[in-house]
Amino acid sequence: MTMTMPSPNNTEIQRARAKALHLNGLLEHWPEVEGAEWVAPLLQWEEDERAHRSLQRRIRDAKLGHFKTLADFEWEWPKRIDRGAVEELMSLGFVADATNVVFIGPNGVGKSTLARNLANQALVAGHSVLFRSASEMLGELAALDSDSALRRRLHHYAAPDILVIDEVGYLSYTNRHADLLFELISRRYEARSTIVTTNKAFKDWSEVFPNAACVVSLVDRLVHRSEVISIEGESYRLKEARERTEARARQRKTRTPAAKKGPAS
Repeated sequence: MTMTMPSPNNTEIQRARAKALHLNGLLEHWPEVEGAEWVAPLLQWEEDERAHRSLQRRIRDAKLGHFKTLADFEWEWPKRIDRGAVEELMSLGFVADATNVVFIGPNGVGKSTLARNLANQALVAGHSVLFRSASEMLGELAALDSDSALRRRLHHYAAPDILVIDEVGYLSYTNRHADLLFELISRRYEARSTIVTTNKAFKDWSEVFPNAACVVSLVDRLVHRSEVISIEGESYRLKEARERTEARARQRKTRTPAAKKGPAS
């Protein structure tokens, strides 16, 4: 066995890393292996593999689905978007501050894409993330018929470092849905970050939750510590649909055979 003479500080650091990894067999024989050249790469391999498995598990649990990366986002398409603010959010400072992020804009301008990119950046940085549409989440919570089941599910949604609530405003909800969303936002308030995408200005949320008494308080809790990104423009999906239609028309035109000429005289 090849031995080196590591500094006492380095040895203690390696032992602490082994303890954090719960490598009990290695720790039991630490006096025998202390200073061996293979200890450092072994610890690094174990840390890297566990980090990889953790990332894969968190990606699976987050349920982000497929999305266009920020590198492929067409910043020139929206008529108005604060690119600098979005890129600053990608540094994830808002997570440390438990600040919320709200993307407001019409259909198809990239709100969900930006939210997914932020969530993915947080996953890579080691944070826990959960992505759900508002209709799925609120429908699930409202369908629970026992207090204990509801408490467990609210805890499930309150626990992640980042909760993304997508597409608030596309459907109208009952007072019970509004109360459940208020309860969830209150649980996360100033403790964890929530990302919301919506096609409605806050003044119009009374249309999303008609007659709900908690709407004003809900909006107040959500925006008190938040970064609001407003996006204006036409639907990018409609733009892509037009481009596909035009491309197919050009292909059909090139495939159309020229009219046959009559027999030579």
